[in-house]
Parts: sequence; C-alpha cells; structure tokens
Amino acid sequence: MAVELQQMHSVNPATEEHIATYPVHSESDVDAILDAAVARQPSWRTTPIADRCALLSRVGELLRERRDALAGLITAEMGKTIGEARAEVEKCAFTCDWFAAHSPEFLADQPFPSDSPRSFVAFEPLGTVLAGMPWNFPLWQVFRFAAPGLCAGNCAVLKHASNVSGCALAIAELFTDAGFPRGVFAVVLIPNDRVAAVIEDPRIAAVTLTGSTAAGRSVGAAAGRSLKPAVLELGGSDAFIVLEDADLAAAAATAAKARFQNAGQSCIAAKRFIVVESVAADFEELLVEQALAVVVGDPLRDSVTMGPLARGDLRAVLEHQLRESEAAGATLRCGGGRPEGRGYFITPAVLTGCTIDMPAFREETFGPLAAVMRVGSADEALAVANTSDFGLGGNIWTRDEERGVALARRLDSGGVFVNGMTHSDPRIPFGGVKDSGYGRELSSFGIREFVNVKTIWRPGPEASTAGNTPAE
Repeated sequence: MAVELQQMHSVNPATEEHIATYPVHSESDVDAILDAAVARQPSWRTTPIADRCALLSRVGELLRERRDALAGLITAEMGKTIGEARAEVEKCAFTCDWFAAHSPEFLADQPFPSDSPRSFVAFEPLGTVLAGMPWNFPLWQVFRFAAPGLCAGNCAVLKHASNVSGCALAIAELFTDAGFPRGVFAVVLIPNDRVAAVIEDPRIAAVTLTGSTAAGRSVGAAAGRSLKPAVLELGGSDAFIVLEDADLAAAAATAAKARFQNAGQSCIAAKRFIVVESVAADFEELLVEQALAVVVGDPLRDSVTMGPLARGDLRAVLEHQLRESEAAGATLRCGGGRPEGRGYFITPAVLTGCTIDMPAFREETFGPLAAVMRVGSADEALAVANTSDFGLGGNIWTRDEERGVALARRLDSGGVFVNGMTHSDPRIPFGGVKDSGYGRELSSFGIREFVNVKTIWRPGPEASTAGNTPAE
C-alpha cells in the first residue's frame, strides 16, 4: 500500500542543509482552492482589461522592490548564482510591464470581414488554468504563463516543483499584495501523483506544463482525456552549429554561457556542439578555455559564476551520461569532477570526439556538460542536428547572416538564433516541436493559447440574415 506524502521539503543544494518543510494540501484543501477560482472567474473575466493590467504592473513593482529577498530564496532553494537569480527576478518584472502594456492590443476585437463586412473575432478567457512548473527557473517559468494568462482574464492555479515550494508561496504573496482578488492566483502543494486528478477536474479549463518529456506525455494524456487545451514546453537538446566562417572567439564565449549558465540546467541550454571539421580543433580549445574559467562555488558570492546542481540525483545522472560516453570513445577534455566538500557541485565538462549514439549527445543532459561532434559540412551539421527527438531551440554561427537564416529554416526546432544565444523573451513566441512539446508561450501567440477565439457575425447593411452559404 502506497504511503501518502504528507510534507514537502526544501534543501539547500550548496550545503545539503534542510531549509523548510511544507504541509501537503489535502483533497479538501484543493477543493477549496478550485472552488475559489471558479467563484472568482465570472467577475475576473468581466473586470476591464485596463484594471487587470494595472494589477499586473503592480506585481512588477513588487518584484523589483523585493528583488534581493526573492533572489536569495531562489538561490537557497535551487542553487542558482545570486547574480543569475537577481536577473531572473528582473526578467519577471519586465515581463509584467510588457504584458500590461500590450495585452489590450493583443486581445482587442479583430475585424474579419466575410459575407458580412461587420463580422469579427473576440478573444475570451477559458477559465481556470492549471500550471505545472519546474524548479530550474522557479519564478520565470511561472510568470511566463501567469502574466499573459491573467491579463487575458483567466484564473490560475500553480502546482510548482516540490523543492521550490518557498518560491511558489512567495509568488502567490506577490499577487495578493498587489491587490489581485482572492481566487485569481493560487498555489496547490501536492505531489505529482495527484496532478492527473486535478487536470481532469471539471473546474480546470486548460493546462500548461514546463517539464520533462515524460511528464508532458502524462499531462497531455490527462488533458486529452478531458478534451482540455494544453501547452507543453518540454525537454530540449539544442544544437549549436559552428560553421567554417564563424567568429570562433564569439562563438566559444557564447557557447560557454549557453551551456554553463544556471549550471546547465535549462531546456534551451546549448547541449550538442556540432562543428565543421576545418575549425573544430580551434573551437574546442577555445571552449575548454572558457570552461576552465568558470568559477564554481558558493552561489551567494558575486564572484562565483556557477553554483551546484539542484539535487544529488541530477548530478548522478549527469555523471553516468559522462562515463558512458567516455566508455563509447569520447574524450573528456576538462571537468566532470566533484569539488571537495558538501553540496551537489560538479565542474564544467567538455567532451570531444562525440558521436550521435553517445548518451551525452543523444539524450538531454541537464547539467554543465558540453558534447562536441565534428562534421564535414553545413549540410551534415543540419542532418546531425535534426536526428534529435527534441526540437526546442538551436544556434547557427556564420559570418554570412543570410546563409545562417537560410540554414535556420531547415533546422527542426521552435526557434533558431543566428550568431546569438537561445533565450526566451516576452516579445517573441517560445516553444518547441517533436518531443519538446507543442503550443507557444509569450508574445501575442502565447496570450492567445488560453482564450476562446470566438467568431461573432452580424449582418452588414445589405446582408441577408439567411445567408447564401451552406451550413457546413
């Protein structure tokens, strides 16, 4: 008989010390939270959008006022360096500002002339959205869905990763303190095995998940059974293609940041480095130099550029992927070791001589491990990149930007960055293809994922109400 989880714990990954314990919500607790959201929905959807956006602007102000405290909480719960944590808080605030400014434009009625010149489309909220969010960007992932979703008139229920429960509650406090009505944004503290029941609950109208591909399949199946829309932002194994005419110094510096920031714990981190043979040796040397320059240590120190992995099991998986790839013939050029002392630290690793079938290249590596493979041409680089089951982001480095754009069109991914690092930005859509999921977040595309795109037809000055078109 399974033992029901009663508590959630957060542990500092830099020290392995216990931070806090949080009681798990009972079924009656969850019922009360969902009831409050459903009760609030009718008044929230009819609240003028200008008022909804004003409340979101206030959240942005509070994020900036509480930046240092929130950043400290992020670092304590999941190990991100304090500098990266501050930047995450600021990015959330910017996103609140941006959606507050642009949501009225995105959600305004749009004319769609048909057999009547006065037909149009309205964008109306679906209801309460359940969001399953991960620990690696504990504030940003939440605001990526919450800012547009709340502006659109939906309510939101957050099921966060258990190891960042403190961050989840701090986010809920932000919305409360900003003046959001009770029920518009709430947190449920429940284990993963109780999520499917919440998805299938009729009080939930839609689902969004950022997480693993396995989690995406489970959540997508549950949403499908209930005929509920879902946005799934899942794993990634982004290709970082370096062509023979690339600026190698810039490419290597960006490669190191793209692979090692947040200790490599990012779905859109560059993971597979595919380099044309003629410049591969030089690029590998530059990348190793960059990896050796990363300062690993206490993430609360501003001089440190990489903290620990978030959990011990994550480090063990990465070490296994590294060892298996070495056994298959890859060469470890640097890193991959455990520094002395406590904490889930591992030094930035560069593997060269990789092939498609090695774990470090074939699987998603969620940590500071760069796998480099040499190819003979741009066409071969694209062919190798497209063998992946994932398709979230990608990079192409070439001094010929038009060539880069042409190649980007052939790369199977939700986004491609030419001579730049893959990143999310509220101004552009974000999401993947293949095993990286479906649907889009951010931009005008993201805010319209959880609305009813409603056609409203009315007769024009000379139109007949009977119409002349078939029923279907």
